[in-house]
Amino acid sequence: MWLSNNLISGGVPSWPFTLPSLQDLRLSYNKLIGPIDQIQTPNSVRYIDLSFNGIHGPIPISFFDLVNLEELDLSSNNLIGVIKPNMLAKLKNLAYLDLSNNILLSLSSSGDGENYSFPQLVKVSFSSCSIRQFPSFFRTSNLKDLDLSNNKIPGGISKWEAEGWERLIKLNLSYNFLTTLEQFPGKNLQVLDLESNLLQGPILSTWLNLQNPNPPPSFTEFLISKNNLTGNIPPLICNWSLLTRLDLSINNLDGMIPECLGHFSYLRYMNLEMNKFYGKIPDFFTDNRLSYLLLNDNQLEGLLPRSLANCSFLVLLNLRNNKLNDTFPYWLASLPMLQVLLLRNNSLHGRMPNSIASSNFSTLRVVDLSHNELTGPLPTKFFQNLRAMKDGTEKRFWNIYDRDFDYYYTSVNVTMKRSKIELVKTLAIFRSMDFSNNLFCGQIPEELGELVSLQALNLSNNNLTGPIPPSLGKMVALESLDLSSNMLGDRIPSQLTNLTFLAVLDLSQNDLVGPIPHGKQFDTFENDSYSCNLGLCGFPLSKQCGNDEEPKPPVPMLEEDEGSEIAFIWKVAMMGYGCGVVLGLSMGYIVFSTGRPWWFVRMVERNWQKNVTKRIRRNRGRRN
Repeated sequence: MWLSNNLISGGVPSWPFTLPSLQDLRLSYNKLIGPIDQIQTPNSVRYIDLSFNGIHGPIPISFFDLVNLEELDLSSNNLIGVIKPNMLAKLKNLAYLDLSNNILLSLSSSGDGENYSFPQLVKVSFSSCSIRQFPSFFRTSNLKDLDLSNNKIPGGISKWEAEGWERLIKLNLSYNFLTTLEQFPGKNLQVLDLESNLLQGPILSTWLNLQNPNPPPSFTEFLISKNNLTGNIPPLICNWSLLTRLDLSINNLDGMIPECLGHFSYLRYMNLEMNKFYGKIPDFFTDNRLSYLLLNDNQLEGLLPRSLANCSFLVLLNLRNNKLNDTFPYWLASLPMLQVLLLRNNSLHGRMPNSIASSNFSTLRVVDLSHNELTGPLPTKFFQNLRAMKDGTEKRFWNIYDRDFDYYYTSVNVTMKRSKIELVKTLAIFRSMDFSNNLFCGQIPEELGELVSLQALNLSNNNLTGPIPPSLGKMVALESLDLSSNMLGDRIPSQLTNLTFLAVLDLSQNDLVGPIPHGKQFDTFENDSYSCNLGLCGFPLSKQCGNDEEPKPPVPMLEEDEGSEIAFIWKVAMMGYGCGVVLGLSMGYIVFSTGRPWWFVRMVERNWQKNVTKRIRRNRGRRN
């Protein structure tokens, strides 16, 4: 009986569990509420999925009389109570158990579970429940996958508790209160997630002091970010040649980055951000599968390693907030999958080359070169190559670490009321360019207006001159535009009023003159958007325009799409028609700084992609 993803409401009756021929009952993603009725005559059902409903109350004792059960999924409900080992012991055929996301559900902490065995149990998830102790009674099973993340397990796992997990392959203990781990549970462990605990001291220090404590060489994922680890990366990690994912970020690790990390043939994701690593980045990148490299917020210096050009699978490169001293890495242009390039706050200098081949950097969606020392004119050829920012229809190079890209965040600094605000966005639905706080000079190229999928553009704090190009009015997805602190002159183009999603505008500290355009979003901006332009007049400034300075009606560049669902979260957050600004900002920040709910993030991304593409094609059709 497969009835998932419907609008079924009401309680959970007992009669389906008494149907003699029923083998499979799937009622996930409905609107079921209330407690589960007691089952009078249990049948031979083997698969039950009631996940993602509103079921509350305890799990009926009679539920554990369904002795033929092989899979039971009651996750993401409001169940309460304590699960005892003698209950589960009745389900001799149970192989898959998921009770996660029931925040008032817990496991028995008594020791009576040691006499029970669970011969068929392979995967267990109690994530986001109220577990306060490592459940040692599962040790006697053939368990391969155990998820106890986001609970309240304190202290540590002793050597005794870690023994007996011979078949365990994947263990997730992230978001708990662990302080020590005397031994790796199991000898065949491949995936260990200890993110966001209270672990202290050098990595593996406790384990290295034990007799034969070495982690299994079969490790494929080692995630230990957001702790308080100190010291160097131990040489032992160099033996984990099968690593695909390594995350040591947000700790207090220091020393130099070991060269061995560049020789892992299977490594796809390496995150060492927000530590205290120093020295040069080793020039150690051979032909590998690395897709995500995050070394930002350290004390790394010297040149960017040229061997990065060998990383043909690279999607994201984050080297922000270091001490790197180099020119713009034009040699990364040939990487066919590079979508995110973050080099903010280093010592990049010199001119950006304007002779890059047309096929290079074509997949870039987010580029941040701000707070460097780059000089010369803005690179027109570079802008022309950014096809992913032009029509929003570029191919997306997902791999098995899709989740890393979807929930990896970047930030955009915008100014409101003379205060810097950091907007956090997920990269999967974001396109931005930040060249601010450099030494660029000359005029803003007209070609910049071709980047019609761009959502945030920051060219502030440079030495740019000349007028604001009217072509910027074609950037229909733009939500934040910062051209402040330059030497731009002439009038504000009336075409900018066509930017109907523009939530943040800063044109302050320039030499702009004439009337401020009005209409649409321009009627929502305050004085701060135009301050320190002595020649400007008109609303919202107190300086009135003369009769010969009245603004002309804007030239329509796109038909307004009144029914568009493109309203990306910051349009909702910052339309600014009165009282909704504060609430909108708060809700927008919460949704996109947590990446939850994931279905909402996906929905927004699909709508954004579909509707922007539709508007761009409509506009092209008119031009033709």
